Amino acid sequence: MSFHFTDQAWWCEDCAISDLADQFGTPLYVYSRAQLEANYRRVADAFAPLNAHLHFSVKSNANGALLRVLRDLGSGFDVVSGGELFRALKAGAAPATIVFAGVGKTRAELEYAIDQGAGWINVESAQELDVLEEIAAARSCRSSIALRVNPSVEADTHHHIATGGHRSKFGIDVAEARSILQNANRYPHLDIAGLHIHIGSQLATPDGTVAAIERILPLTELHPIRCLDLGGGFPVAYRPTDHFPEPAAFAEKIIPVLKDRSFEIAIEPGRSISADAGALIATVQYIKPRDGRRIVVVDASMTELIRPALYEAYHHIEAVNRGEETTELADTDRRSDIVGPVCESADVLGTDRVLPILRRGDRVIVFNAGAYGMSMASNYNSRPRPAEVLIDGATARLIRRRETREDLIELENAG
Repeated sequence: MSFHFTDQAWWCEDCAISDLADQFGTPLYVYSRAQLEANYRRVADAFAPLNAHLHFSVKSNANGALLRVLRDLGSGFDVVSGGELFRALKAGAAPATIVFAGVGKTRAELEYAIDQGAGWINVESAQELDVLEEIAAARSCRSSIALRVNPSVEADTHHHIATGGHRSKFGIDVAEARSILQNANRYPHLDIAGLHIHIGSQLATPDGTVAAIERILPLTELHPIRCLDLGGGFPVAYRPTDHFPEPAAFAEKIIPVLKDRSFEIAIEPGRSISADAGALIATVQYIKPRDGRRIVVVDASMTELIRPALYEAYHHIEAVNRGEETTELADTDRRSDIVGPVCESADVLGTDRVLPILRRGDRVIVFNAGAYGMSMASNYNSRPRPAEVLIDGATARLIRRRETREDLIELENAG
């Protein structure tokens, strides 16, 4: 692993985390280039027998430096807004390698995608098809699209990140998709040449994905299909004790179902590539006893990492430097709640954690924060967003500067 504990301290590749915190300040996002690249190759290798095209999910981490690393590895991109499309293009992505998804694309976003030459637009409703037909007709062009089909498969995951169930807002019902494909001539300016499924994130098993594929395969017999987009959802072990199937285990179940099909396969991994490639570093501000445990107040919060507050998500937390009091105390004397300074009771990064005695000025590291960390960060409580650093061996490169207080009001009209 690129984050490793050596000489009683945590490192990222060949850089000591404490040195990075001293140099760049905290809160700080730290990313490992080696881990990012290894994760990409792990997914690509797993699905190589299908010659699958990988499209990194930009919503998981939109930093341009990371996107450029993945672009150089051969990745395309999955975007879900005009802003993400803009970011991918600015990172040097070829427009044809970009898939534009999203349940509520505006007309302006659809016009932008067509004008920029986005490779695919994943359509999520019949009304969106009508809007796209109007736009393409006005431009006398023919746009390649895929129907995102909701297969009514309940994913084995948290309900907030399940997207394929029968009451989900995402996708087109199978029956409606069948009708659209049978009447594709109603859309002469749209090349309906793909189907897309994505049943959720952090999937515990491949079974739901396989069931979704089998449910929509009959649709491919109604209309010529060039591409089947399987979405993403490969899980990440957030707890040290978690055991989830690797992408290869998903591939092992999926490949036999699709190996004799003539259409191309696309995959949209996000979390499985970026999560464990990133960590959030924070500095202890204050410590106070409360009800038999310690409340450790750090300078990172739900504005930097909202997942614990939003999903009750677990992130493993360690002291950056191991103090001398790691074995002498009973576990009950070392229980800590790691909280942030934001004025919300939900601003808790971790509860009931066994940690060494921490003192003001010590640092903690929050693991697996490379996905849905900085990309979901906010300025709530008028907090400037943190810096981001990319580690490549012994080299640390600032890839996003820390916001200033002046940045907070830069776009406001004081008049």
